[in-house]
Amino acid sequence: MEKLSAFVLRRKGLVALLAALGLLAGLAATPFAIQRLSEEYAHPGVPAYEANREIVRIFGNGGAQRPFVPVIVLPPGRDARTAAARITAAFDAVTARLPNARVVSYPMTGDPRLIGADGRTTFGLVFPGPASDGAPPGMGIGEAPDEGPLIAEAMTPHLPPGTVVRVTGVDTLVPGVDAGGIDVPAKIGIGVLAAVVVLLLVFRSALALVPLLIATLAIFLAFLVILLLTLVMTVHDVALTTMPLLGLGIAVDYSLLLVARWREEQAAGHRGDEAVRRAMAGAGRAVLFSGLAVAVGLATMVVLPVPFLRSLGLAGMIIAAVSVLATLTVLPVLLALTGRRLDRRAGSGDRFAGEARAGRAWSAWARLVVRRRVPAALGAGALLAALAVAGLGIDLGLPQSRDLLPTGPGRDGLTALTSAGVPSGAITPIEVMVTGDPGVAAGRLRAVEGVSAVLAPEAPSWRRGHTAVLSVLPVAESGTPEGAATIERVRAAVPQARVGGYAAQSLDYLDHAYGAFPWMLALIGLVTFVMLARAFRSLLLPLKAIALNLLSLGAVLGAMVLLWQFGWGTRELLDIQPTGSIGEYVPLTVFAFLYGLSMDYEVFILARMREEYDRTGDTHRAVVEGVGRTGRLVTLAALILFISFAALAMTPELDVKVFASGLALGILLDATLIRGVLVPAVVAAMGEWNWWLPGWAARLLLVRRPSPSPAEPARTSLR
Repeated sequence: MEKLSAFVLRRKGLVALLAALGLLAGLAATPFAIQRLSEEYAHPGVPAYEANREIVRIFGNGGAQRPFVPVIVLPPGRDARTAAARITAAFDAVTARLPNARVVSYPMTGDPRLIGADGRTTFGLVFPGPASDGAPPGMGIGEAPDEGPLIAEAMTPHLPPGTVVRVTGVDTLVPGVDAGGIDVPAKIGIGVLAAVVVLLLVFRSALALVPLLIATLAIFLAFLVILLLTLVMTVHDVALTTMPLLGLGIAVDYSLLLVARWREEQAAGHRGDEAVRRAMAGAGRAVLFSGLAVAVGLATMVVLPVPFLRSLGLAGMIIAAVSVLATLTVLPVLLALTGRRLDRRAGSGDRFAGEARAGRAWSAWARLVVRRRVPAALGAGALLAALAVAGLGIDLGLPQSRDLLPTGPGRDGLTALTSAGVPSGAITPIEVMVTGDPGVAAGRLRAVEGVSAVLAPEAPSWRRGHTAVLSVLPVAESGTPEGAATIERVRAAVPQARVGGYAAQSLDYLDHAYGAFPWMLALIGLVTFVMLARAFRSLLLPLKAIALNLLSLGAVLGAMVLLWQFGWGTRELLDIQPTGSIGEYVPLTVFAFLYGLSMDYEVFILARMREEYDRTGDTHRAVVEGVGRTGRLVTLAALILFISFAALAMTPELDVKVFASGLALGILLDATLIRGVLVPAVVAAMGEWNWWLPGWAARLLLVRRPSPSPAEPARTSLR
């Protein structure tokens, strides 16, 4: 770090010029990068996804698209069999209103399973094709537009007087339909406002603008890198939402740490380049290792075979890298050239007097935690462990109708359907595409356990040349374990066919994304351990950091289960109906982001503790001084990210709401229970063992100074 700071400080003019050119290039590149981002949620290599893509290509609808299910209840005394002509006219009217739709009804198939036990209730399926707002089939749960009112309006005039038409289906039952997408500028604006307020509270001078300048430079440089990447690979537009918010958070975090340390050096009497060099020597290493920690966590998504998750991970790694680069090169030059002028405070005598000592409140808190380290660790650990246990009950399957909206047309339609003896699995059909005679495949599928009906109309919209698509209606909804088992039996019954549908795609995605996750987690843990062992010159501190990080992540998943799966408080506080499950991609993305961000804060604190221990040789004093010096910075930095992700959670899009709320909860738990209680308590309880690094480990890690255990004689050098 000394060499880097000396290099940039000798070339202040060149660094400033390159930073200005980089900012201008990033500003120019950003609109082009945004235009080149992909909006396709592709899952290449996933069998059901490939089947769904073929179904959409050949038939123009269906696949991962969930159908609407019109439920017709004829007036008393009428029978669906004798009203076939009127029912046909009603479904023809739907086709006229939705010309790309594929529909099926009792008159088209003559299948009695499409008629309820009362004889006057019948239903059909409507796959509407490309959404009226241009959204692609196979959107996330709760994102598809509700075509139910249009379908009911088209059908009613053609049915006997007194007939009631109610349209049900998954998309009529799931809350949080996206009506306008994510207002990215507004969310970024909230994050910027939060950063401005927090930085003004910290610095109370124009110096507060410096971290924002570094964040701005990092974000636009990241867009420049994204533009270059789009020339050689596909980058998804999720980068547009997450990269600015994440960049605003971590670039400000890194700048905040380095600027605060620079002010400490000013308070100690150092001036000019010397103050910058000393700040870089102390805080620069923490910034570097923090950036590596963020990159290691996000590497989880980069190696996944899911393009939009890979783009999310790449965007995060890019913004972390350029944030570290800008903080360690441009920020030292800014501090050396303009730092003291920017840090003038109106009416202030000694501007830096308060920086010479650790924060009183945080030091007092740290002393309390050190004195009560065992009960503090047990109390906070027990609470987080209880949440983590709740997280073990996470359900990544599809929502079940019983957990969705309890009222409304969709619920009324489903109630009418099930009251007539039709299984609720009818709203989650399995799409099967066959080549050749569909009758043979239909016969096999009707014999499959758990199948209620197989619909194989001879209409042109269901057959193209030698290819036909069949809708298999399961007894149990596809979001249940029984429904998932039915999908596997359907695949086994027609091994030559291509089995698709939204539920099959979800199951395949889970296998695809999570199959290698335990091995990936082990690899990430190993890389993190080696990196932190070098940073802290210790074997036990990295193990503790990783263990607390995983405990924090487990607690976050538990909180999400309680909030979004069990619905604790979502109805009463947020007026949101929970779905009874967590989106399949949410745990992966929450893990990838929070693993790095949580380790980011822990590196800040532990690096300062290590520095203070090297200076004093007293673990308890190192804990108090480390928390006193970094507690306020970590808390305020976490506050910026918390507000940013909380703002993102206010979007009407349900999946984004769940993801962003998970990140906000994770940052909140991490900044309070983990960094405020568990980290100082556990370090204080471990005593001198925190710093243990035997000679053999020091040689492997290429560390020059081993640290013997308390039971061993001290050695000052390694030969």
